[in-house]
Amino acid sequence: PSIIFAYAPCINHGINMRFSQVEEKKAVEAGYWPLYRFNPNGEKGKKFVWECKDPNGAYKDFILSEVRYSSLKKTNPEMAEELYSESEQDAYKRLKLYKGFGSSLNGDYSEE
Repeated sequence: PSIIFAYAPCINHGINMRFSQVEEKKAVEAGYWPLYRFNPNGEKGKKFVWECKDPNGAYKDFILSEVRYSSLKKTNPEMAEELYSESEQDAYKRLKLYKGFGSSLNGDYSEE
């Protein structure tokens, strides 16, 4: 059996839904959403496969393209900047954790 964790934007994100795949790609490129495959029964070295490049530094640009984040900037600009920064740091920590987890599953401990 497989489980898929997917980033699925909706109309409430404030995007044109005809371009939801473009939005999903931006989420991965910005480091907002990690893209990987995990097969616990896979052979050694291939249980965890990282499917994306390192983030391109456009995290804040990405989140501000969605209404749910940009509306916070309008209602509480001081708190918004702090929360955007915390969100970005959390996303990068999560990416590092996943990469380390994948490396250990694959028997490659050099990235820890």
